[in-house]
Amino acid sequence: MNAKGITHKYGDNVDTDVIIPARYLNIADKKELAAHCMEDIDPGFVAAVRPGDIMVGGQNFGCGSSREHAPMVILESGISCVIAKTFARIFYRNAINIGLPILECPAASEQIAAGDEVAVDFDTGIITNLTKNETYTAEPFPAFIKEIIEAGGLLASIKKRQT
Repeated sequence: MNAKGITHKYGDNVDTDVIIPARYLNIADKKELAAHCMEDIDPGFVAAVRPGDIMVGGQNFGCGSSREHAPMVILESGISCVIAKTFARIFYRNAINIGLPILECPAASEQIAAGDEVAVDFDTGIITNLTKNETYTAEPFPAFIKEIIEAGGLLASIKKRQT
Protein backbone atom coordinates (compact mmCIF):
# COMPACT_ATOMS: atom_id res chain seq x y z
CA MET A 1 0.00 0.00 0.00
CA ASN A 2 1.54 3.28 -1.15
CA ALA A 3 0.60 6.81 -2.12
CA LYS A 4 2.16 9.27 -4.54
CA GLY A 5 1.01 12.73 -5.48
CA ILE A 6 1.35 16.48 -5.37
CA THR A 7 0.99 18.13 -1.98
CA HIS A 8 -1.58 20.61 -0.74
CA LYS A 9 -0.20 22.23 2.40
CA TYR A 10 -1.95 23.86 5.35
CA GLY A 11 -0.90 25.17 8.74
CA ASP A 12 -1.68 24.39 12.36
CA ASN A 13 -5.14 23.84 13.86
CA VAL A 14 -7.02 23.15 10.64
CA ASP A 15 -10.41 22.36 12.11
CA THR A 16 -13.26 20.26 10.82
CA ASP A 17 -15.36 23.39 10.12
CA VAL A 18 -12.68 24.54 7.67
CA ILE A 19 -12.32 21.08 6.11
CA ILE A 20 -16.07 20.93 5.47
CA PRO A 21 -18.12 23.96 6.54
CA ALA A 22 -21.18 23.10 8.64
CA ARG A 23 -23.49 24.89 6.19
CA TYR A 24 -23.06 21.93 3.78
CA LEU A 25 -23.70 19.08 6.21
CA ASN A 26 -27.26 18.62 4.97
CA ILE A 27 -25.86 17.32 1.65
CA ALA A 28 -26.11 13.53 1.54
CA ASP A 29 -24.17 12.85 -1.68
CA LYS A 30 -20.45 12.33 -0.91
CA LYS A 31 -19.25 13.72 -4.25
CA GLU A 32 -21.37 16.84 -3.92
CA LEU A 33 -20.25 17.32 -0.31
CA ALA A 34 -16.58 16.87 -1.30
CA ALA A 35 -17.01 19.72 -3.81
CA HIS A 36 -16.89 22.03 -0.78
CA CYS A 37 -13.79 20.52 0.86
CA MET A 38 -11.40 23.20 2.17
CA GLU A 39 -13.31 25.98 0.39
CA ASP A 40 -13.15 28.47 3.28
CA ILE A 41 -9.37 28.17 3.66
CA ASP A 42 -8.41 27.27 0.06
CA PRO A 43 -11.09 28.13 -2.51
CA GLY A 44 -9.03 26.62 -5.34
CA PHE A 45 -8.47 23.26 -3.63
CA VAL A 46 -11.28 21.31 -5.32
CA ALA A 47 -10.23 22.50 -8.79
CA ALA A 48 -6.54 21.75 -8.13
CA VAL A 49 -6.70 18.37 -6.37
CA ARG A 50 -6.06 15.26 -8.44
CA PRO A 51 -6.62 11.62 -7.44
CA GLY A 52 -3.66 10.45 -5.38
CA ASP A 53 -2.61 13.89 -4.14
CA ILE A 54 -1.40 14.27 -0.58
CA MET A 55 -2.51 16.78 2.06
CA VAL A 56 0.04 18.13 4.56
CA GLY A 57 -0.91 19.91 7.76
CA GLY A 58 0.73 21.24 10.89
CA GLN A 59 -0.15 20.56 14.50
CA ASN A 60 -3.60 19.48 15.68
CA PHE A 61 -4.96 18.78 12.19
CA GLY A 62 -8.68 17.99 12.27
CA CYS A 63 -9.46 19.65 15.59
CA GLY A 64 -12.99 20.80 16.33
CA SER A 65 -16.13 18.74 16.05
CA SER A 66 -16.17 14.97 15.91
CA ARG A 67 -17.96 14.69 12.57
CA GLU A 68 -16.83 11.95 10.21
CA HIS A 69 -17.65 14.23 7.30
CA ALA A 70 -14.22 15.88 7.51
CA PRO A 71 -11.99 12.89 6.72
CA MET A 72 -14.66 11.54 4.35
CA VAL A 73 -14.62 14.65 2.12
CA ILE A 74 -10.81 14.68 2.11
CA LEU A 75 -10.79 11.07 0.89
CA GLU A 76 -13.66 11.65 -1.53
CA SER A 77 -11.88 14.67 -3.04
CA GLY A 78 -9.06 12.36 -4.17
CA ILE A 79 -6.50 12.80 -1.40
CA SER A 80 -4.64 9.53 -0.84
CA CYS A 81 -2.96 10.43 2.46
CA VAL A 82 -2.77 13.20 5.04
CA ILE A 83 0.56 13.93 6.73
CA ALA A 84 0.69 16.26 9.74
CA LYS A 85 2.78 17.02 12.82
CA THR A 86 -0.12 15.84 14.98
CA PHE A 87 -3.80 15.03 14.54
CA ALA A 88 -6.72 15.71 16.81
CA ARG A 89 -7.50 12.30 18.33
CA ILE A 90 -11.13 12.10 17.17
CA PHE A 91 -10.11 13.06 13.62
CA TYR A 92 -7.39 10.39 13.71
CA ARG A 93 -9.89 7.72 14.71
CA ASN A 94 -12.51 8.90 12.22
CA ALA A 95 -9.93 8.88 9.41
CA ILE A 96 -8.98 5.28 10.15
CA ASN A 97 -12.66 4.33 10.47
CA ILE A 98 -13.42 5.57 6.94
CA GLY A 99 -10.16 4.29 5.41
CA LEU A 100 -8.19 7.54 5.02
CA PRO A 101 -4.46 6.92 5.60
CA ILE A 102 -2.91 9.53 7.91
CA LEU A 103 0.64 9.78 9.20
CA GLU A 104 2.16 11.88 11.95
CA CYS A 105 5.60 13.13 10.94
CA PRO A 106 6.81 16.52 12.21
CA ALA A 107 9.86 16.60 9.88
CA ALA A 108 7.77 15.94 6.78
CA SER A 109 5.19 18.50 7.88
CA GLU A 110 7.89 21.15 8.26
CA GLN A 111 9.97 20.38 5.16
CA ILE A 112 7.36 19.57 2.52
CA ALA A 113 6.14 22.59 0.56
CA ALA A 114 2.89 23.01 -1.34
CA GLY A 115 3.28 21.55 -4.80
CA ASP A 116 6.08 19.11 -3.92
CA GLU A 117 5.72 15.61 -5.31
CA VAL A 118 5.72 13.10 -2.45
CA ALA A 119 5.63 9.31 -2.24
CA VAL A 120 4.58 7.41 0.88
CA ASP A 121 5.33 3.79 1.71
CA PHE A 122 2.79 2.79 4.34
CA ASP A 123 4.58 -0.48 5.10
CA THR A 124 7.78 1.24 6.22
CA GLY A 125 6.52 4.73 7.12
CA ILE A 126 9.05 6.26 4.70
CA ILE A 127 7.90 9.52 3.15
CA THR A 128 9.97 10.61 0.16
CA ASN A 129 9.88 14.16 -1.09
CA LEU A 130 10.70 13.53 -4.75
CA THR A 131 10.94 17.26 -5.47
CA LYS A 132 13.61 17.91 -2.83
CA ASN A 133 15.15 14.41 -2.79
CA GLU A 134 14.57 14.12 0.97
CA THR A 135 13.15 11.33 3.11
CA TYR A 136 11.34 11.44 6.43
CA THR A 137 10.26 8.61 8.69
CA ALA A 138 6.82 8.23 10.21
CA GLU A 139 5.66 5.34 12.36
CA PRO A 140 4.17 2.73 10.02
CA PHE A 141 0.66 1.50 10.68
CA PRO A 142 0.22 -1.48 12.98
CA ALA A 143 -1.17 -4.50 11.13
CA PHE A 144 -4.73 -4.05 12.41
CA ILE A 145 -4.92 -0.41 11.23
CA LYS A 146 -3.37 -1.33 7.89
CA GLU A 147 -6.09 -3.99 7.47
CA ILE A 148 -8.82 -1.44 8.20
CA ILE A 149 -7.42 1.09 5.71
CA GLU A 150 -6.81 -1.51 2.99
CA ALA A 151 -10.39 -2.77 3.37
CA GLY A 152 -11.75 0.75 2.90
CA GLY A 153 -12.64 1.47 6.51
CA LEU A 154 -13.74 -0.18 9.72
CA LEU A 155 -17.14 -1.41 8.55
CA ALA A 156 -15.69 -2.83 5.34
CA SER A 157 -12.97 -4.62 7.32
CA ILE A 158 -15.56 -6.16 9.64
CA LYS A 159 -17.63 -7.34 6.69
CA LYS A 160 -14.50 -8.77 5.05
CA ARG A 161 -13.66 -10.78 8.19
CA GLN A 162 -17.20 -12.16 8.36
CA THR A 163 -17.06 -13.64 4.85
